[in-house]
Amino acid sequence: MVIKPKIRGFICTNAHPAGCEAHVNEQISYVKAQVSSDNGPKNVLVIGASTGYGLASRITSTFGHGASTLGIFFEKPPTERKTGSAGWYNTAAFQKAADEAGVYSKNINGDAFSHAIKAQTIETIKADMGKIDLVIYSLASPRRTDPDTGEVYSSTLKPIGQSVTTKNLNTSKRIIDSVSVEAANDEEIQGTIDVMGGADWELWLNALKDADVLAQGVKTVAYTYIGKELTWPIYGKATIGKAKEDLDRAAAAINMATAGINGQARVTSLNAVVTQASSAIPIMPLYISAMFKVMKADGTYEGCIEQIANLFKENIFSDSPRLDDQGRFRQNYKELEDSVQQRVTDIWNTVETETIDDLTDYVGYHAEFLKLFGFGIDGVDYDADLSPEVEINNLS
Repeated sequence: MVIKPKIRGFICTNAHPAGCEAHVNEQISYVKAQVSSDNGPKNVLVIGASTGYGLASRITSTFGHGASTLGIFFEKPPTERKTGSAGWYNTAAFQKAADEAGVYSKNINGDAFSHAIKAQTIETIKADMGKIDLVIYSLASPRRTDPDTGEVYSSTLKPIGQSVTTKNLNTSKRIIDSVSVEAANDEEIQGTIDVMGGADWELWLNALKDADVLAQGVKTVAYTYIGKELTWPIYGKATIGKAKEDLDRAAAAINMATAGINGQARVTSLNAVVTQASSAIPIMPLYISAMFKVMKADGTYEGCIEQIANLFKENIFSDSPRLDDQGRFRQNYKELEDSVQQRVTDIWNTVETETIDDLTDYVGYHAEFLKLFGFGIDGVDYDADLSPEVEINNLS
């Protein structure tokens, strides 16, 4: 079939296998071109490995440090008539490249919140890898089923305390309008914490520790976005922000639980980037488009792969990591510079529908959005008739 993007609202409902492979190979090429430290991981578990920062972490581990990796994800496989998810094609491309490089890599597709997937992961580690020295936790999901009670928790994107009306870039209509979001109630706040907080990260590390598959000095990181004043009302100081605060609680608990093997758990604050998750958050398309305009002009913008490659070098495996007041790895320092935030705010305050292309880099934002699904990649023939059915080698 000839595959063209099918966009509905803030999501793309299909993906291009050749485009996803090209996008993954771009990231692999970037990492290979960097000077990597000898002080890196050897056996890496990536929970949420198929897109965004999780995929970038896996690519950096394998092609920057030669590490063996086990990737956990929940992706939709293709059929004869329907494409698979972008994460499916990303993983197939990653696996192909890892196989060609002769580096161990295996994949488990299933609900990472479940006890069954944790048990399957532990069995695979024991059989193939020995012990894990780095655990990346990079899950993004709108809901989570409690593995003990069966209760289904749902997350929500809402402010806390009072409703918020704010400027917005409506990507469906390509206009500047406003969006109003009502305040979350206590149940919605707790549900978001239960889905996106640190509970599952903690369950994973406890299960791995109890199974004795963690190496001495194991490191684990979970990713978060802090932001500044513009994004706080619906992100940092809202329901998602409360969930992200719970990651700090979990990091402290994991550090205590793994003290006997000198484990280290840290939350990592990263820059805003275009991801499937961020596209769904009101205000983020406008904020990121303005941020692109400023940081690209400064030459300081970094996408997922650039940030993660630097995170490994500058923080996770550095003797002098950059930490914030809460002890998180601070990889977001370039975005949060006062001068950057002031110029982004100036754009925010003045942009109107007629000036979107002059004042922001919405063109760049939209291009990055399409690349998430394998579209708009140089060198890919989007008029080619190809099969959507692609298999993932080493898939359990």
